This record gives sequence, structure tokens and C-alpha cells, in this order.
Amino acid sequence: MNTLKNSVQLIGHIGKDVELKSFDNGNKLARITLATNEYYKDAKGEKQQDTQWHNVTAWGKLAENMTTVLAKGNEVAIQGKLVYRSYEDKNGVTRYVSEVVANEFMKLSKAEKPF
Repeated sequence: MNTLKNSVQLIGHIGKDVELKSFDNGNKLARITLATNEYYKDAKGEKQQDTQWHNVTAWGKLAENMTTVLAKGNEVAIQGKLVYRSYEDKNGVTRYVSEVVANEFMKLSKAEKPF
């Protein structure tokens, strides 16, 4: 049950191509934005769509795999954990970030990534 303490599973579409950053120590970081949609009927009975955007990061080999397999618009399933962090921007203002740190993904789109 320990794996359920901080577990996130999302299925959505990638908003832009995967950004890959390489560090001096050889580690790699991938970032994507993932859109999830929910549909409901409003008080008038009309169908409405609510889109939520999620920041997703991945490290190491998983980050490299995301870069080679995924592209903007692909539907993907992500499993990971929710992380909150803060940093100080160049103006000295503290910024707060919430993101999903992925530990696995599965591409659900059938279309191949264009080269």
C-alpha cells in the first residue's frame, strides 16, 4: 500500500513536443505539458468541456525514451507522483510549482512520431 500514498495516473494529450535538458553530470530531464479533459452537462443540459493542464517531468532513461517516442498531440498515459517545489526567480520572487514526476508512461496514440 505504500505505493498508493503519493500516486498519480493521468491520460491526456501532449500540448507541445517534449523538451529534453542534459546536465553536466550526464543526467537528462524531460518536460511535457499534458491536457486532460472532462465532459459534463451544464444547467441548460448543454455539453461542456473542462481542460486541466499538468506539468510532467521525467528523469534519466525514461526522459530519453519520452523524447524518442512522444510528440505534440500524442495521447499518453502517465504514472508517477505529485511533487511541490519552490524556487527564486531572477527578480528574487519565490515561485511555487506543482508537477507530476513520471516513473512510467505508455503512448496510446497509434500515429508515429514524425521525424
